[in-house]
Amino acid sequence: MGPLVPNIISNEFNLIVALIAGIGFGFTLEQAGFSSTKKLVGLFYGYDFTVLKVFFTAGITAMIGVLLFGQMGILDLCLIYINPTFLWSALVGGAIMGLGFIIGGFCPGTSVCAASIGKLDGLAFVFGSGLGVIAFAEGYPMFEKIYLAEAWGPVLINEKLGMSKIVFGFLLTAIAFIAFFLTRLIEKRVNNDQSKLPKKRILAYVSAVGFAFFVLIVIAVMPDRYSRLESRMNQAFAHSDLTSVEVPADKLATEIVNNYYRTNIIDVRSPEAFKAYHLPFAINIPFDKMTDRQWKTILDQKHKTNYFYADDQQLARKGYLKAQFLGKAENYILIESSSDFKNLFSNLTPPDSNASKNELNTYNFRQKAATDMKILVEALKNSTEPVIVKTSKIKGGC
Repeated sequence: MGPLVPNIISNEFNLIVALIAGIGFGFTLEQAGFSSTKKLVGLFYGYDFTVLKVFFTAGITAMIGVLLFGQMGILDLCLIYINPTFLWSALVGGAIMGLGFIIGGFCPGTSVCAASIGKLDGLAFVFGSGLGVIAFAEGYPMFEKIYLAEAWGPVLINEKLGMSKIVFGFLLTAIAFIAFFLTRLIEKRVNNDQSKLPKKRILAYVSAVGFAFFVLIVIAVMPDRYSRLESRMNQAFAHSDLTSVEVPADKLATEIVNNYYRTNIIDVRSPEAFKAYHLPFAINIPFDKMTDRQWKTILDQKHKTNYFYADDQQLARKGYLKAQFLGKAENYILIESSSDFKNLFSNLTPPDSNASKNELNTYNFRQKAATDMKILVEALKNSTEPVIVKTSKIKGGC
């Protein structure tokens, strides 16, 4: 298993958690009879398919849970680490493990389970596994070529088959229940069992199958978190009057000069447009990247006020609305576009001799604000970069 919460729970404490989880897993295996070689190898001789049923059920349950939590937005599927595939080593290693399973009656996990309750065959299997690990480690240069051959990287079967996750979920669930039914028939035939399942157990099986497909149907028809967010944002965009949260460039310039440490100037344009020109102290969060986890600390906080701007008012308003649904920060929209702000403060044109007092005052204010912003940017250029929260994938696996 991998670390539970990277960067929060230390590696050392993760080992303690892994130890406790491992003890619980081993206890469950032993209680289910998986320390018995007779039960384990029954899979290969056809008289007991408990192993297949248990692990297939665990896999189906985990798959449906992951799909459901991903659809609800509770689990970010992009952060799940997928073990890379090395085809030849997987095939050769799988064949060796399968052969050892048939001969010895254990897989590595169940052998430890059997050894923990003092079974000599389990102890012998664990000792043999240790010898195998040492032999592989010492002979790695000899095995390296085939070990690293056909490196496919992180492979998802549904992508290889060209189907969506939910379609693959339906397919795998159907295969599992068909396998359960057929293996039941094989067990009865091999064991010469003429008995029939009690009605209560049949009802429980049918209910479990129905519930699994019901959850999959819910996942299939339920819009994901981002679709729901997009829909709510579009509805709000069509019906909301945002004039109360719009601020003119002069007010924003005042905030930058006097309260730069309490403001986030957020540019929702593309990185290319941001690089060409951006407002002082601006942070580039492209509109289509606002849902990325790394921006959560900026969009969902109560210590600073966020000001959104773009090249056009429509995009700035959409950025504002999306931020409203993503976090709890106090948000505002700059009325002017980025180019308008640039013209007002960087390309100032002196008023002519007939200018009114108000026009002269505005010119003087903007000239001073432009100078102050330039001084501030120069003085704080090394301390105003936003702190990017790096996302880490949990590495591990069975």
